[in-house]
Amino acid sequence: MAEPEDFVDQEPCPVDDNLFKEPMKKRRRSDRDQRFRAFPSVEQSSLKEYEKLESRTKRVLSNTYQKLIHSVFLDDNIPNGVKYLINRLLALIEKPSLEPIYIGLFGSTGAGKSSLINAIIQQEMFLPVSGESICTSCIVQVSSGCCEQYEAKIHLLSDQEWKEELRNLTKLLHRMEELGGEEEEEEAWDKADVVEEAAWKLQMLYGSGAERKSYEELLSVKPTAKIPTSRVITLKADEAGELSGKLDPYIRTQRRDWNGESAETQVWPLIKHVEVILPKSMLLPEGVVLVDIPGTGDFNSKRDEMWKKTIDKCSAIWVVSDVERVSGRRAHEVLLNESIKACQRGFCRDVALVITKTDKLHLPEYLRERKTGNQTIQSKREAVLERNEMIKQQKSRILKEKLQIKLLSDSKVLETSDLVFTVSAQEYWQQALLTEEETEIPKLREYIRTRLLDKKRRRVTTYVTEAFGLLLLTDRFNSTESLPNEHLYLSGLRRFLEEKTQLLEKAIDQCFAHIQHPLQEGVRNARASYRHILGTHLVRSRGNQGFHQTLKAVCLKNGTYASRTLSRIDLNQAITQPIYNQIDPVFGGIFGARTPTGLALMPHIDAFKHSLQEQMAEVGIRHGWKYDSSKRSFLIQEISAILGGLEGHILRKKRRIYESLTTSVQNDLKPCYEEAAQITGKKACERMKDVIRRGVEEQVAEGMFERAQERMQHQFQQLKNGITEKVKGSIATMLTLASSQGTGLYKELADVKSEYKEMEKLHRSLREAAENAMLRRGMQHFLLGMSPSKSAPQKT
Repeated sequence: MAEPEDFVDQEPCPVDDNLFKEPMKKRRRSDRDQRFRAFPSVEQSSLKEYEKLESRTKRVLSNTYQKLIHSVFLDDNIPNGVKYLINRLLALIEKPSLEPIYIGLFGSTGAGKSSLINAIIQQEMFLPVSGESICTSCIVQVSSGCCEQYEAKIHLLSDQEWKEELRNLTKLLHRMEELGGEEEEEEAWDKADVVEEAAWKLQMLYGSGAERKSYEELLSVKPTAKIPTSRVITLKADEAGELSGKLDPYIRTQRRDWNGESAETQVWPLIKHVEVILPKSMLLPEGVVLVDIPGTGDFNSKRDEMWKKTIDKCSAIWVVSDVERVSGRRAHEVLLNESIKACQRGFCRDVALVITKTDKLHLPEYLRERKTGNQTIQSKREAVLERNEMIKQQKSRILKEKLQIKLLSDSKVLETSDLVFTVSAQEYWQQALLTEEETEIPKLREYIRTRLLDKKRRRVTTYVTEAFGLLLLTDRFNSTESLPNEHLYLSGLRRFLEEKTQLLEKAIDQCFAHIQHPLQEGVRNARASYRHILGTHLVRSRGNQGFHQTLKAVCLKNGTYASRTLSRIDLNQAITQPIYNQIDPVFGGIFGARTPTGLALMPHIDAFKHSLQEQMAEVGIRHGWKYDSSKRSFLIQEISAILGGLEGHILRKKRRIYESLTTSVQNDLKPCYEEAAQITGKKACERMKDVIRRGVEEQVAEGMFERAQERMQHQFQQLKNGITEKVKGSIATMLTLASSQGTGLYKELADVKSEYKEMEKLHRSLREAAENAMLRRGMQHFLLGMSPSKSAPQKT
């Protein structure tokens, strides 16, 4: 399956009468070359070849576009076919060189995400790090560009988004005043979390005493910090350390015992996310975005939605866990499960476990507990390397088993040789114990480069091929030569298309029918287990102490609650999990690439594409298109572009399908959450639980799980309808365009023969570039195999 970042709907452009647009300016060559700084010379050569091919192709397209524009500038009666060509050319000219690759670093507090990013970009203290305490308070994106300075953009919540959070924060805080002494004693709040954090946010933004004011009162209070109307704060600096100092207060979680009143810290509660752009990085290639994703979501709805969307747009997720936690605690297991869900519903295709702080080892304790290995351990270095290898083997096996259960064995991620990395950012800087290579920071950089290089190759291959097909047609568009009875041949193709589309619809129906039985089984399991699941989430072993306000927050957010210090609570997800347990393998198979015959969706679309292309070729040969190969080649190539674009459409829709179960349940339970959120007074916590239990019981009795099943099936039906409508509409447009060729309506259009010939050379060069890249990779692997390994560092 193609990479998700390449997915754009490539169906023919709609005819746009506003033809006279200026294409975007090309990037200067010196700027483009900066993109290669992070690559070794062998990879730089390949990238430069692809960059040159892309640049020359864009230049040919621009020349063709200008010729067409000048030839029709004063004409009021431009055929739709010509409008189509001009719009299509402009779309290709303005197509971004490379959509960013997002790599998400997903980990719990103190796991070492920021330290890992600092090591990768070779800036030791760039992002704030603080050991075990909560440090990064929001999503931070780090990328590189061609700017001369270090730059950061702090994006703030909109006024409306903050008002929503403000309303919920005041609701949480003011329940305290409504409770009697008996209730306060019985249901004491957890001051380290819900209430304390709500009060701290209001104090930071509105000053001391804000936590005692009502929502209406705070609306009339002017924030102590200056908030720009653009809701974006931009910072710039010439040096990394200078920007780091300016940025620190915005992304570091402010301690509640801190009494500073700087503008940076006062605006902290409003921050949605932060973008950091490095200038001309030697280590982080342009086109890659490292995303520090803290915690398990956020109390604010918009920040929480961004948290989920950020995970879903990542093409790779690194689950980051401290070596001392990876074996004994389950936090990373929760994050791994969330990452696997991202593979199901989003664009993620690679999941890896990155174990940090591997230099932390107490040698006497390790030797006492060591149960494997015949070789005698002589040093801490040998112990660390041995433990790293054991962890890799153990965690790789566990992770692969999890992925096989959820995604079936065809998933691309299972083909990856490295599912687990053992890294040490501290040793990367000190190298007192491990070599640079043994810290595996260089290995992660290679992982990043390989993904970008592969994506660039595929992107340029598609771009040049698509451009060549378009130039083929443009060169022949104003020809007056027409085949006898050509309209009959095209009518035959349309009939063939209709027949094949009907077969495609049936194939999709059969494909989606595989989800029916697991859905039914899942619903039965959910009906049998929802009381037990609800009980585990509503009952605390230590009673209600510290739980009252957490439950209040859950109800205010319609069954979900996320904070930076507690595990994510999602009652809707919890009670639908038995359904997901049943459907996950089949769902992964439907949207997989190489699953068993009939289960995966894309092979049906590929088969449809091949049958249509074969019919095009056969009709062309049989009826004389061998003398007009440009038309045949264009039609075959356009079919590939149209149906290739469908894959992106499908992946964008699958998130809504996957989440339809929890969305349905959340909507059905919303009235009971709202009722529970209003409860105050004595025994409020137990009364809230009773309302939730009663609401769930009533909804289950009325068919809540069955409605969720129906809504998921409806989403599948909508996807099928969308696919067939796109196929019919796009290919019909393409055939109409082809039939307009040779009519002689615009025989003085433009002479683009020189552009066509140059494009033909570029198309040939594309294959040569691919062959050269293979030779270079082979030579690189040969040289790496001959290079001696580095010895252990000497302690100073």
